[in-house]
Amino acid sequence: MSEIRVARIISRLNIGGPAIQAITMTRLLEPLGYETLLIRGREAGHEGSMDHLADELGVVPVCIARMRREVGLRDVLAFVQLVRTLRRFRPDLVHTHAAKAGTLGRFAALACGRRRRPRVIVHTFHGHSLSGYFSSRQDAVFLRIERFLARRTSRLIAVSEEVRDDLVRLGVAPAAQIDVIRLGFDLSRFQADAATRGARRDDLRAQLGIPPDARVVTIIARLVPIKRVDRFLAIAERLAHEPDVWFLIAGDGELRAKLQAIALPPGLAERVVWAGFQQDVPGVCFASDVVVLTSDNEGTPVSLIEAQAAGVPVVSTRVGGAATVVGDRPGALVAPDDVPGLARAVAALLDDLPAARASARAARERVIADFSLDGLVQSLDRLYRRELGR
Repeated sequence: MSEIRVARIISRLNIGGPAIQAITMTRLLEPLGYETLLIRGREAGHEGSMDHLADELGVVPVCIARMRREVGLRDVLAFVQLVRTLRRFRPDLVHTHAAKAGTLGRFAALACGRRRRPRVIVHTFHGHSLSGYFSSRQDAVFLRIERFLARRTSRLIAVSEEVRDDLVRLGVAPAAQIDVIRLGFDLSRFQADAATRGARRDDLRAQLGIPPDARVVTIIARLVPIKRVDRFLAIAERLAHEPDVWFLIAGDGELRAKLQAIALPPGLAERVVWAGFQQDVPGVCFASDVVVLTSDNEGTPVSLIEAQAAGVPVVSTRVGGAATVVGDRPGALVAPDDVPGLARAVAALLDDLPAARASARAARERVIADFSLDGLVQSLDRLYRRELGR
């Protein structure tokens, strides 16, 4: 039986869930009869890269350097190169991920010509950028583009029920056209016995200059506007009176200098650690007592999945797919503009860490089951074959 040829397109392999899914699915669908060409753009230097994961899995993407996050004239050249690449590869199915690749990739698939056009076009919304990112005028333009492309897409995927409901509310597509398929991850790296966890906790704290007996509150995020790391610093200010509480920021991005320039109360600044991007995310989780998410918008917050897989309690703003990830634990979800409420939720966990950790251990089994790689592979295989069978 001949292989099913899939062209998977993503605008950049920056640190985050979309890149992890694009890389892992390129490799893990192979045994099921798929030949996948991963086409990627170029991430900015401050975004970090998942190239190490591609190297680890033996995935060699085709790079279209002009395909980047920003909108500009280079998009025309990226589009032309995408069309040429698709015409050479002649995929049965094109699967695009996230906004920029979803736009350029789907237009390129449609432009391949009737004889070379892929039989099926699939697009995954890893969240959406239709509100909270741009001006109202830009939002209106992008919404019209998404509605136009949705009518020409075989199937849309949302990574959570909340994202699907947003797309329906915005009129992008009817619910009947959208499959909800949760992200899947190899979470085995976050499973470790107590001795191993303790050793890695102590090692990373020593590397970062954090006392071994400190209580550590962590955010794992790109330092970009939508992640609202300024809220994390505001939480730190409200907890500054606790001298043994330290604050770890694992991530980097365009706002780093601006965030570091924020004036903090005396005695707090030396307890805020700017660690940059960390490849050892399990180690970061083991070194943390609470992991916080402060975003204005999220699709599926990977940092919360990984923290809970490591048995670490979490607090999050009530946005996007956070409720799907966190579940119904009382106090875990707080309105985005309620900084005092976020600080109180974090303080409640810090005040009774044994109980918080017991609750997090219960959540661990749920996220491991809900966000498994096997589940993602099986769901995509079923969707691809169903659509190709039509």
